[in-house]
Amino acid sequence: MPKLMTSLQEVNPRVRGIRLSPQSGLHSLAENITRDDIKGAPQPFKELIDVSSGDPQRAGMKPISFIRQVLAVCLCPELLSDEHLPLDVRLRALRLLEACDGESVGSYTTSSGLLYIRQTIAEFIMKRDEGVPACAENIFISSGAQRGLMVIIKLLSGGEGPRQTGVLIPQPCPHALLPLLDEAGVLAVPYRLIEDKNWAVDMSDLERALTTSRGRCEPRAIYISNPGNPTGHLQDRKSIEKVIEFVAAERLLLLIDEVYQDSVYAPNKEFISYKKVLFEMDKHLRDTVELVSFHSLSCASVAECGLRAGYMEVVNMDPGVMHFLDTMLCTDINAPVTGQLALDLMLGPPSPGDPSYNTFVHETLLTRATLAQNSQRALKLLNDLPGMSCRPAMAGIYLYPHLDLPAEIKEQAKTLGLEADVLYCQMLLEEEGLIIGAGDDGTSGSHHLRLCILVPPDTLGEVLSRLSSFHLHLADRKRNRIV
Repeated sequence: MPKLMTSLQEVNPRVRGIRLSPQSGLHSLAENITRDDIKGAPQPFKELIDVSSGDPQRAGMKPISFIRQVLAVCLCPELLSDEHLPLDVRLRALRLLEACDGESVGSYTTSSGLLYIRQTIAEFIMKRDEGVPACAENIFISSGAQRGLMVIIKLLSGGEGPRQTGVLIPQPCPHALLPLLDEAGVLAVPYRLIEDKNWAVDMSDLERALTTSRGRCEPRAIYISNPGNPTGHLQDRKSIEKVIEFVAAERLLLLIDEVYQDSVYAPNKEFISYKKVLFEMDKHLRDTVELVSFHSLSCASVAECGLRAGYMEVVNMDPGVMHFLDTMLCTDINAPVTGQLALDLMLGPPSPGDPSYNTFVHETLLTRATLAQNSQRALKLLNDLPGMSCRPAMAGIYLYPHLDLPAEIKEQAKTLGLEADVLYCQMLLEEEGLIIGAGDDGTSGSHHLRLCILVPPDTLGEVLSRLSSFHLHLADRKRNRIV
């Protein structure tokens, strides 16, 4: 038999070393269940429901009409003369088409994105941060915030052994973060968030993580998610100031994921950006602390995850380094043009008096109300279930309940080589057709679930019903074994 051109042994060792998120295993199991269902195999549930990741439209949330209408006209310019569409939709589409080379969304853009869109982003940042300067030259559009983060991480990556680049990351963290660091050849240096204090950033644990990492790697950056993914925590000004002082003293690059900045729903809480806080601190800090912030279409207000566009703003970065940042983006040619246009629409929505304004306000307020109401509804049920507890979220689109699982589940998981919360999620999927994310990576010794709550209220009701039924049945099985 002729030898294959490639074999497992010849695959890049770094690629072989990428850790798969438990999410991947759950989706593989879901695909097998779907195939069996197509073949006519009986299932104990009506349909699969996936609330494991931040993809609200997949779960049934509706898109924002203004964004979809403008994109439709950009994709089909003949609609510019269609008077059934609001006038502001057609005028906005015309402006966006004029910003594209050849007045077509099918043309390439510069690797860092359309200048017109980057100027819109800069204007949004200045308005959000109450006048703190922002300029298009410091803004780079990428194929989602995840891609932007990868570009920055790869710029930092280097060395082996004690010289390997390290990045401080929170535990818990977004489920795609660890595979990203593995792909880039960077060592993850975890620091714990304090669950009993609503997942607060613990400065003493940050210092511990940094100190103990030295000798194993060269820590060069810290990743912060604010609002927290998946915890829903929100940092206040004082907490942000402490982190900024910490990175300044330790000469770390500050990487800030602010994708859910539009989804604060806790009473008397508001989002404040790291950049705004930095620029209100002492001059030596605002002139020297290097910061990269990320935002994307995956935010709660539009949730256009599949359009794959985000941006990063760099602060105090050496121009020579920024040149290579642009070079790295060149490998993608450019972010999807429709996604770039959607960024412009997300950050520059209709104004009062525009024909689309009332509909836009109604749709966005409905989304925010759904998120807040779903959070309270789910929180109550989760805290009423035996062996489950959940901290209230302040923002974001997830709840992150703690699981106190029976010893039998833990032993069974250990035998299978799984974390106990992963096994719980697999059983939940097989018995109830419900896909909920397993929470931790197993290094903390605790177990959690990751539940997306930005879904239609009826869908959430079905999710909570199935979860409650499974969880209580699991508890009954435990009691019966004891008897």
